[in-house]
Amino acid sequence: MTGEGKYDKSPKRKKANAARKRARHKMEKLGLVRKHDGKDVDHKNGNPNDNRRTNLRVQKASKNRSIKRNSKAGKR
Repeated sequence: MTGEGKYDKSPKRKKANAARKRARHKMEKLGLVRKHDGKDVDHKNGNPNDNRRTNLRVQKASKNRSIKRNSKAGKR
């Protein structure tokens, strides 16, 4: 892939990415999202490793990606 640097390949980033993919897969199994539907699975507390159903919500990608985040990546 183009655009991948050392940052994307670090074990910490790989683990976070895998956690986000698990959350998406969980919501797909529940029938709340589909591939290429323009929606994101949002973690309410900003922690991608917290994949409890109560912490996940479905949002439009444009809305989810415009949320202000603090320095610890949690929502304000």
